[in-house]
Amino acid sequence: MPEVVLELRWPDGEASSFYSPSTVVYEFLKPGDSLSIAELEQKGLAALSEASERVRARYGFACTRTDEEAIRLRKRVALYSSTETVQIQGSSN
Repeated sequence: MPEVVLELRWPDGEASSFYSPSTVVYEFLKPGDSLSIAELEQKGLAALSEASERVRARYGFACTRTDEEAIRLRKRVALYSSTETVQIQGSSN
């Protein structure tokens, strides 16, 4: 499965990466999008869940890295107000 790493630009200007083991992430998060923290959390967690299930369907086991990424995302979004904006700046795969 092609992996995807999106670059996120947080409200404080910091950048970080968002990993997905599947291109299904593009159905939820697209480069160029600006999302509220609340939207990013909802869509990001949904994307990770879907990506993990795609890995399970193909290989017979879920992707544990998506669990780790979900924990990172939850910790990061907790630092901001739910209405602040995150920008999805680009991707690599």
